[in-house]
Amino acid sequence: MNAFFPRLLLACVLCSAIAERSGAQDWPQWRGPLGTGVAPAANPPLTWSDNKNIRWKAAIPGKGHGTPIVFGERIFLTTAIPFGEAVKPRLPPRLGAHDNFAMTRHHEFVVLAINRKDGKILWQQTMHKDLPHEAGHVTASLASASPVTDGERVFASFGSRGLYCLDIHGKQLWKKDLGEMHTKHGHGEGSSPALHGDTLIINWDHEEQSFLLALDKRTGKQRWRIARPEDSSWATPIVVEHAGKPQVIVPGTKRLRGYDLANGAVLWECAGLSSNIVSSPVSAGGVVYAGSSYETRNLLAIRLDGATGDITGNKQVLWSRRRGCPYVPSPLLYGDSLYTMQHYQGLISRLDIKTGEDQGGPFRLDVIDNVYASPVGAANRIYVTSLDGVTQVLSHGEEKLKMLAVNRLSDHFSASAALAGRELYLRGERTLYCIAED
Repeated sequence: MNAFFPRLLLACVLCSAIAERSGAQDWPQWRGPLGTGVAPAANPPLTWSDNKNIRWKAAIPGKGHGTPIVFGERIFLTTAIPFGEAVKPRLPPRLGAHDNFAMTRHHEFVVLAINRKDGKILWQQTMHKDLPHEAGHVTASLASASPVTDGERVFASFGSRGLYCLDIHGKQLWKKDLGEMHTKHGHGEGSSPALHGDTLIINWDHEEQSFLLALDKRTGKQRWRIARPEDSSWATPIVVEHAGKPQVIVPGTKRLRGYDLANGAVLWECAGLSSNIVSSPVSAGGVVYAGSSYETRNLLAIRLDGATGDITGNKQVLWSRRRGCPYVPSPLLYGDSLYTMQHYQGLISRLDIKTGEDQGGPFRLDVIDNVYASPVGAANRIYVTSLDGVTQVLSHGEEKLKMLAVNRLSDHFSASAALAGRELYLRGERTLYCIAED
């Protein structure tokens, strides 16, 4: 066995310990406290229904597909609320546009805080009002990016409608206008901001001049901005500490790249992914896992130790595979297993992180069809939620995946679940659900 694998396991244990000390009851960002989809200290319910284990339901105005984030006694989320009479669209449809809404309504772009105990709205702040230049795909929303918090500030990106920093009481501290994003086929925006220490990272990949941006979280002042030779993507960056240096990792059509967090310099890059990157990468123990399956299926495992320059095809690529590759849902990295949904269908693969080989399976989820939400994990269980309101719970850590429960809600779900303490939060089309045993 290569020497880095014991270090990988040790790093996973240390990361889990850090997460438990810093916020065992929190889900502060897209993909949770570790950025892997796992809540190491959570123990959410196994079963629920419309009339079982629903502690509360909160009606959310407007529409948004961003994951709710949880910190302390507050839940934060974003939404876009239409208002006014119908008007003519601002711009004609983008070349190749298909399956898009006709944007004929002005919208308010709103950040909300909700009481974790009872689901009541604590505050609701309108950050911007606009007639959007792109409506997005019929399955998308105008508030698809998840917010992120450090417990003192909340950072919410509405893309073309601005980036905002608020305190936890809803007061705006600063805002940033980054211009208009023009996405492929006009299908909309969705990359969430990433936070590491006092640096906020924004991925701005679209059909014009793409870039990666680093801001001071306290002031919104630009630290660096690096042009990216990439087209549209919807993936959220991750920040990984390696050899004492944090690096920002962002997938793209042409290259998966690692950037120095301090100055934006490209540390390494690797070809092999598809266009239309939606799935976000995950990382633990000095290895990054990233995949895509729009027009090219590929899933890569990159060893960061020694990665420099163009590493395409060299020993830094520990393994790659062309089966069970994700498109919309991001992978779940849980212990020594990597879980991926095939494209966005009801087929899940469990892979050995050391080899990329199947650990049994792939496994067909007979009661689940289309999945946009990313799978999440806690208490040795995997939760997969479909568009039509079915959440299938599977075993983790056993030789063969077992179906533990099938739960149904009368709603539709594109947002990924948040796990915090003994609660699971699911955001439907108009309702936020707190699922907990009484």
